[in-house]
Parts: sequence; C-alpha cells; structure tokens
Amino acid sequence: MRDLHAIQHRAYDLIVIGGGINGAATARDAALRGLSVLLLEKGDFAGGTTSWSSRLAHGGLRYLEYFEFHLVRESLREREILLQAAPHLVKPIQMTIPIYGSGARSYWEIQAGMILYDILSYDKTLPNHRMLSTAKVRQLFRAVDHEDAKGAAQYYDGQVEYAERLCLEIVLDAQAAGADVLNYATVVGLARTDDRITGLTAHDQITQQDVTVTLPEHGVVVNTSGPWVDQVLGLGQRNGATEPVGRDRKIGGTKGSHIIVDRFPGAPDSALYVEAKSDGRPYFILPWCGQCLIGTTDLKYTGDLDRIKASDEEIDYLIAETNRVLPTARLTREHVRFTYSGVRPLPYSEGKKTGSITRAHVLYDHTSEGVKNLVSLIGGKLTTHRQVGEEMTNWAFKQFGKAAPPSPTLKRPLPGCIWPDDARIDQAYDRYQSRISTETLDYLFSVYGARATELLALTDEAAELGQTL
Repeated sequence: MRDLHAIQHRAYDLIVIGGGINGAATARDAALRGLSVLLLEKGDFAGGTTSWSSRLAHGGLRYLEYFEFHLVRESLREREILLQAAPHLVKPIQMTIPIYGSGARSYWEIQAGMILYDILSYDKTLPNHRMLSTAKVRQLFRAVDHEDAKGAAQYYDGQVEYAERLCLEIVLDAQAAGADVLNYATVVGLARTDDRITGLTAHDQITQQDVTVTLPEHGVVVNTSGPWVDQVLGLGQRNGATEPVGRDRKIGGTKGSHIIVDRFPGAPDSALYVEAKSDGRPYFILPWCGQCLIGTTDLKYTGDLDRIKASDEEIDYLIAETNRVLPTARLTREHVRFTYSGVRPLPYSEGKKTGSITRAHVLYDHTSEGVKNLVSLIGGKLTTHRQVGEEMTNWAFKQFGKAAPPSPTLKRPLPGCIWPDDARIDQAYDRYQSRISTETLDYLFSVYGARATELLALTDEAAELGQTL
C-alpha cells in the first residue's frame, strides 16, 4: 500500500531520485546500514537505461584499450559478486571474438588483452581465456565468415537475461530493510534554502496527488536519474522561483540500440563479440531467451529521453554487420521481431568520439554549485551498481560527520538467490509438477529464484492460479 501521509511525515536521512539499478542499489545499501530511505521513480523500476542495456554483467574488456584498468578491475570484481549473489539471474556466458587480418587489433594484441583480463579477474570462479587457431574456429563456428580469419579468443562474462528482475530484487531487499519505495512518483520540485535542499515535491501518478517531503537538517539527496540527471537538477526552486542547481551540463548521453530476431541458420549457441567491418565498433550477437539479441550502437543523442527508438539506419547497420560475420544468417528487416534503444548517462564530453568517453562513474558533489547535501551520479553501469550504492552511502555518512559502517552488500545474497541443486527446487517439482507444467516451473525458478516457492504456494489455496494462460 502507498501510505503517502506517512511518507510526508517521515524524516528521511536519504532520498534517492531515480529507481534504476543504481538508485535501487543506493537505497538498498543505505537501508541495510540503518538509514531511513525514500526511493522515488517516475515510471516502472528499471524502466529506463537498466532495461535497455545489452543485459550483460561484464568486465569491460574493451576499456583496456583506453587504459581504464581500475574500471575493468572494479567491473570484474562486481561481476563475481553478482554471480554469487543472484545465480538465478546472472549466469556465465561464453564469449568468442573472431579475429581478422583486416581488424583494428591483431591476434597478439587481443591475446595480450585476454591475459590482462585474466590477471585483473584473479579472484574469479569463471575459467581463464583460451585462444583458438583458424582451423579450430572453422570447426567450432562453421557459419562464421572465414575470409582473412586469423583465429579467435574465448572467455567468459555474465549474462542478465532479466535485468528488470535483478533491479526489482534489489528494490525488494531495500524495502525489506525499511526503505520506502514509490514508483510512478515524478519529482517536480527541489526546495532550496541557503546551501541545502530542504525538501522536494513529487507528483504521484496513481493518486494524482502531490507529495511534499521535508528533509531534516542532516538529510541528503542522491540523484541517480541516469540520462535525466540534468532535468532533475533543473527542478531547483527558491522562494517559489526556479533556481536550477548548477548551470553546466553534466550528461552527454549516447544512444545504444538493439534488435531481436528469431534464431537463424548459423546462429551461435554462445555469444559472439564482433568488430563491425564498416566502422570498427565492437558489438554483440547474444543468445537471449530462445532468440538472438544483437547490438549495440553508440551515437550522440540530444532528443527526447522519453521517446527513444532505433532508427532505420541503426537497424540496417546491425543487420548488415551480422550478415557479414554470419553469411548464412541472411537477415532482413522482416526478421526483426523487436527493437529497443536507451541512452547511456555518460559525462558530457564535447568533441570526443562516443566510444572513447569513459564508462567510469562519477559522484558529483554539488557543494561547488551552492548545494552541499546533493550528489548526482554521472555514468554508472549495470555491472557496477552495487559499488555505486556503497559509495553513495559512504558519501552520505561523510555528510553526517559519522564513520560509515561496513557495507553488508559485499556478501549479502539477493532475495531470490538459489542454485540449481538446491533441495527446495526438487521439493517444488515433486509437489507441483502434477498440476503445473515443467516448463512453467523452470521459468518461475529462472525469474523469481527462491521466491518462486511463495508464488507456487498461492496455488495451494486457489488451484486456478496454476493454469497456463
């Protein structure tokens, strides 16, 4: 239940604006460390960049090219934490990089990158890389274009087929720890007094009411609204007049588009990480929920953040590049089942190539812009959300003038955490497979994990809930 009256009268230590995976992780970490937390999201949780990603928990292999070793190490560490905390949602996936003589990187350069990737992931539970000769690539990947082929590199990363569910489990864990969470609540004003945000107003889209929350003297605000960071900063108000927080643009978002197609002749069972022949940009061909997910593009974007779609040029680009590396695919526009696009909330960088803009996140403290209790997240990846939440909570404790207790999220599993050999799964199959199909049971445990047992229990009291729709 949405108790708007209680929310308006509660003194929050920390208010988070933006319910994507980074905002959810911040709310979770802060609540688990004993802070009173309010999380506000204008749409569905994970409805923005989180759901429009390539759905990978990856170490960022290509960031090595820009010498961002710290980012790669951080990402690889967080990938391992995710594989342990949510094994039902984050699963190993084998990646293969075909290497061509005409490519931007030689066989030996890629091998060197692979060795460094293994070194930086020294604490992983996934296998190390291996290099494949031309003959082995031809045998294992018979549909891949072999003209000018020099071999391939293989390694493992993580795949998050249901990125939205991952975010929602983080939200549920935050809520269980005492956080108040509201979706469909759009922040429409940030009240400024002296050098602080003293309160905010949100419009609840469900009740059509405005909700005003007053911050206590020590309260802080965390802006994790992704591509909308600058829009939120523009909501500052002083004495009834608009007074944005800062004047400089913080976000220089780039657009990434994907296409989804049915499996096609030559479609790989594992993932391909390919360098596009037309422009040298790396992109993925991924098995995803019985289909193929292909992407992504990387283009400057200045349009409407609430109406983003793949352009005809992007669709044609992804089709053409896939047909080049897998000639048997013979994809056309008629094969495209779905497209989606999102905007990466990268730092504003005038004149830089999109691929060279750092993917490292920045916690932008707005003290220099006249507001000492507000911080905005610039950047942020699906893989490193837990680290962002920890850093944000540490920042909050620093603002309070208190020592931050250790973050429990480093070792804490998510609510649905379950491994395939867990006895609860066997027990559920024994109990329910006479009235619920094996396919449905498989799906429930793959999406809800351990929480699937709670869903199945509902059918004990209402058998019709177990019927296939």
